[in-house]
Amino acid sequence: MVGLIDCDNFFCSCERVFRPDLAGKPIVVLSNNDGCIVARSKEAKALGIPDCMPYHQMMQKYSDAGIIAFSSNYTLYGDMSRRIMEILRHEAPDVLQYSIDEAFLDLSGMGKENLKKWGEGVCQKILRHTGMPVSLGIASSKTLAKVASRFAKRYTAYKKCCFIDSDEQRIKALSIFPVGNVWGIGRKTCRTLMLYGISTAYQFASQSKNWIQTNFHLPGIQTWSELNGDDVIQIDRLNGATKQSIMTSRSFPGMITEKEILIPHIANYAARCANKLRLQNSVCSTLSVFIKSNHFRLDLPQYDNNGLSVFPTPTNTTTEIVEAALAILGKIYLPGIAYKRAGVMVSAISPANAIQPDLFFYDPERSRRYRTISSAMDNINSRMGADTIVLGAQQYADKDCDGKSVKFVNAIKRALKSPDYTTQLGAFTVG
Repeated sequence: MVGLIDCDNFFCSCERVFRPDLAGKPIVVLSNNDGCIVARSKEAKALGIPDCMPYHQMMQKYSDAGIIAFSSNYTLYGDMSRRIMEILRHEAPDVLQYSIDEAFLDLSGMGKENLKKWGEGVCQKILRHTGMPVSLGIASSKTLAKVASRFAKRYTAYKKCCFIDSDEQRIKALSIFPVGNVWGIGRKTCRTLMLYGISTAYQFASQSKNWIQTNFHLPGIQTWSELNGDDVIQIDRLNGATKQSIMTSRSFPGMITEKEILIPHIANYAARCANKLRLQNSVCSTLSVFIKSNHFRLDLPQYDNNGLSVFPTPTNTTTEIVEAALAILGKIYLPGIAYKRAGVMVSAISPANAIQPDLFFYDPERSRRYRTISSAMDNINSRMGADTIVLGAQQYADKDCDGKSVKFVNAIKRALKSPDYTTQLGAFTVG
């Protein structure tokens, strides 16, 4: 049997753990730069607030709804996720974390007669120890477990754990489950199925295997098999999976024309790529940067360009990657353009323990110094919170309230960020 544990409204629930006064109130969490909504509490969903709605539009349309907004606090969310996964690893035979708020549980060897009660107990323990509400679905395949977790989240009678343990229950559940909500069926596939008159998961699962093979590729065939109870989807373990390219890109809250303001954004994106490389113990050989104007503003000059840099010796240090990114920006930047989006991507990724130094350009002392700086930054930021210490290029100069003195501000806007409650003692104040 397979279990799927899913945190309920994860980002919003993290914010509520340390703010009990927010119980029952509509909450939204915003994307980087406080641009749009990426998470909504059930109260916010009940108001009709759509996902990915721009924050400024929400403030205009729902100004009287009493909505509380938070900037994304990934330090808090990551630590809460870690605590939940630690509990699961004590309770389940094997745990495969699928995302920050989801994990598959290998329950083979556990008796079916006790799984429902066991699942209810796990959900209660997580709530008691972390304050986080979770839902658990148990079934014979990963896709069915996903379906079961949806029912556990939606219907209180399941006591946070839904167990599909018979073919009769499988048919009943799939008969009322929209095919568009099935894990692995995207919008394009859903539209195709609708043309065939298939609107529920059971109608899809009831088709013949030959029909599925004729009309769909491997992912569709696997989903069909999973809905019929066969566990066939294999997921790489996160600690063994290595991304072959890493990109960080954002749309700016407004439009940027000055190069001096564009520089810290590019530096931040490059620094995040470097950090992600180190997290998976990898290095990169190539780096690219792109900048784009606002293609919706046809009344303004349009511009779209990118540049590429190759490292003689693969690297993952923040200093080298930021320097290379800013050098590319200097070559592709065009004055007089209002820029709306930019991004940095690292590729040609390889393991950090298999670096082949360049014969002519490798400086071992400089490389050691850069690695030491990056390691020190990682240690400080992991203990004190993200972006506690950054490179000077990652900040922009801003006039203070007196209009004369200059202060340095991080280019990533997080005006509504909550304290890092679980990683900083100073987050709590004693009244």
